[in-house]
Formats: sequence, structure tokens, C-alpha cells
Amino acid sequence: MYNVIFQIFMSFSEILLQWYTLNKRELPWRNTKNPYFIWLSEIILQQTRVEQGLPYYLKFIKAFPTVTDLATAKQDQVLKLWQGLGYYSRARNLHFSAKYIEQYYNGIFPSIYNDILKLKGVGTYTAAAISSFSFGLSYAVVDGNVIRVLSRIFGVDTPFDTTLGKKKYQELAQHLLDKKNPSENNQAIMEFGAMQCTPKLPKCTSCPFISDCVAYNTNRIEKFPVKSKKMKVKKRFLNYLLIRSENAVILGKRNEGIWAGLYEFPFIEHSSKKSEEAVISSDEWVNFFKKSDYKIKSVSDEFIHKLSHQQIYAKFWIVNVKAFELEKYSFVRNSELKNYPVSRLIDKFLKEHNII
Repeated sequence: MYNVIFQIFMSFSEILLQWYTLNKRELPWRNTKNPYFIWLSEIILQQTRVEQGLPYYLKFIKAFPTVTDLATAKQDQVLKLWQGLGYYSRARNLHFSAKYIEQYYNGIFPSIYNDILKLKGVGTYTAAAISSFSFGLSYAVVDGNVIRVLSRIFGVDTPFDTTLGKKKYQELAQHLLDKKNPSENNQAIMEFGAMQCTPKLPKCTSCPFISDCVAYNTNRIEKFPVKSKKMKVKKRFLNYLLIRSENAVILGKRNEGIWAGLYEFPFIEHSSKKSEEAVISSDEWVNFFKKSDYKIKSVSDEFIHKLSHQQIYAKFWIVNVKAFELEKYSFVRNSELKNYPVSRLIDKFLKEHNII
């Protein structure tokens, strides 16, 4: 299907590598072939910009310089170091896979593509990145940057989030891969998407592919890449309860959901936004405090926390009690709260109100 296009772009990799030599950023994971460091960087950079992920990468390799160090760490320690990056399943999977490598590979990172692909949290993109960057194996990476570059230059109109689309992009990327230098080739196309062929305001006038780019020459840059699915964003209305006795508050650990493994305050959730009076008079509130003598000290302004699949509207209620018991929660002193991994939403509240 792409035979004619391939003939036009016979020098695709050569042009791309020339651009990369002149424009690449100096990043620490590009100066190593250590598969553990590369794996760590790739997991951190999933759903995260380089500027945001770099400090976390440096913190992680300092705290856990080897797979064994990560494997033997406590989950709370791993999640606390990850705090603020979001998508916490990445950290949980990272920790799980480090233990797996320690147990089944004696702490030595696997060097075979299919073995790397078996690691929890590692998909075809991450496996290809580690395989090519660390071991020089000829597997093409296909991430969001690569999809954007290929879709625009070649005019690929198949939705990338379909089975057929994923197959087409993988085949095209693999065909264009410089088999003699897969590491540099993969780095180059990802960097090109991150810096040149950006999602918004791409630098088309200085693009080395401008004369043959389908999207540019048909004035359809904003149409690519094509996506078929639009994720429905769920709205949630939460009232977090900072139940306080002297200098301690009740805190519990989540066992499920996107924030599994993190600590949080108990909360009351409603299906729609309610006034403070309506919250206090709701059945949920009455049942929660029915056995307690409590006094509401303050209620925060509303915090809006946006996630990929949900938008949270949250208020934090500071409630003083003399005594309180709640299953799976316990009192934690204010001075110790900083040691517990929490969501970015809760961390933001605690810092803004000088609680930690």
C-alpha cells in the first residue's frame, strides 16, 4: 500500500538522522545503554513531558541505582517518590516488575524483546525502546510522537486507536527503520515529533520533509493523526473529611482505583454539586457522623482536579472530634503526613493550607 510513498521517502531515515544530529536535546538517559535506566525513563515519560519527568528520573536513579534496590524498596517509598507524576499504576507496575526481575532474572534486566514485553506495565512501544536503545535490536517504536509524524508526512487517515490503525503504523515504522542503527533512528523520530512536528503549531517552514508532507501540502495539518474514539470525561463531586483530634488526622490507604497504594482522607461523594448546607444534611453525612461529637472548623474553596477520564470537584472539610473510629483508617500526626504518598490533589491542599 505504501510502496510508492516508500520510493519517495527512500532517504527518510537519513534525513531524519541529519535533523537529529543538529537538534537533539542532551538528556541523561541518552548517554547510557543501561536497560534499567532506560526502562525507568520510558515508564516515567509515559503520559509525562520531559521537563516534568526529568527531576523524577534523577530522584529515582539516586534512590534506586539498581533493579535490586527498587525491588527491595517498600511500595510506600516508591509511591512517595512518584508523587505528583500521576498515573500511579506506572509506579506500581514498575515496582512489581523490579521484583519479578529480581526473582526470575537474578536482578539482571532481560535482553530479549519477548522477555521484556512480559514485564508488567511494558507494552510494545516500551519493549521496542528498551530493545533498541540498550541492545541495538531492530524494533521500531510507535508512540504518540511517532504516530503524529508518520500520519502527517504520509497522510495516514486510518484512526490510530483501532486495531487496523495500530497495525498500519507499526508496519510503516518498522519499514522505515534503519536496521543498522535502530537506536538513533528511534530516538530521532520521537525527538522530531516532540520538537519539530508538535501537536500544535508545528514548525512546518523549517521541516526537512515539507515538500513531500501530505498534511502540509493538502492543508490538513490539524486533521492528523485521525482518532476514532473520544473518551467521555466523568464528573465527580467529593467532600474530603480531615477528621482531626489534637494534632493528628485520620488517614487511610486505598486498595483500588487509579490511586491504589496512596493514602487519603475519608470522603463523601455525591452525583452532583451540592451546597455546604445540603452536604451536611445529606444521608451520607448524617450516617458518617451519627456516633460522633464533632465540630466543623472550616471548609475549603473548591479544588478542580482534571484527569484523563474524570474531572474531580473537591472540597476539604476540617472537622474536629474528641474521638473517632473508622475501619481501615487511623490517626496520623500532622508532622508525619509528609511521609505518606498522597494524590496531587490532596498534596496541593495540604501545602496551600500549611498542614505539611
